[in-house]
Amino acid sequence: MSVRLDVLADPAATCAELMVSTAQAGGHIVLTGGSTPRDAYQRAADSRDAWTGATLWFGDERCVPPDDDLSNFKLADEALFKRLGDVRLTVHRMRGELGPAAGADEYERELLDAGPPRFDLLLLGLGPDAHIASLFPDQESLSERSRLVVGVEQAGLEPFVPRVSMTLKALTLARSIVFLVAGESKADAVAAAFGPDAQPDPHFPASLLPSLAGEVTVLLDEAAASRIPAGETP
Repeated sequence: MSVRLDVLADPAATCAELMVSTAQAGGHIVLTGGSTPRDAYQRAADSRDAWTGATLWFGDERCVPPDDDLSNFKLADEALFKRLGDVRLTVHRMRGELGPAAGADEYERELLDAGPPRFDLLLLGLGPDAHIASLFPDQESLSERSRLVVGVEQAGLEPFVPRVSMTLKALTLARSIVFLVAGESKADAVAAAFGPDAQPDPHFPASLLPSLAGEVTVLLDEAAASRIPAGETP
């Protein structure tokens, strides 16, 4: 299993550095939602000049308006886009307000019109159930291999609102996949998905990525890494 586990005092800082270096090269970055990335986005925005010419995508979105507190776009807008001000960059927003089916169809067309792009950096969080983007345990979306984006009618974890999500096929278009995971509440999911005995298992969606993708890095704080046996992390 080709996974690198990095246990760090400040994983958000390392994530921000990766974002900045990718943006500076004019790369394509896929953003993730959730509370953990907010600090990384804010820090990455401090390097304002690096972002000119970068292209931003979203891995998933809740089916709410973009100004809703549940919106992944709103989080990124507040933590990153607004802080960058008038920097010239391209943002491909998922229009979750269209609903899961229409929102997925539109974003898939946008991806296909772009190539689809070969993402330079794809950021992911990890749910306590080991879900990634809005691909939840044991749902049919995990076996989807023809589409790049799907509508998710029923979320497997709070908030229980429909979603739009990239599929595993789309996520593995990334040259580099980076998980940002913090807190003891994620420790069991980290062990199940990336521990020494982990195997690809649809009950732990994150465990499916390493066998399909190229480079996978997991940035962890000590609490999130606490269920990995000693000697199994750097």
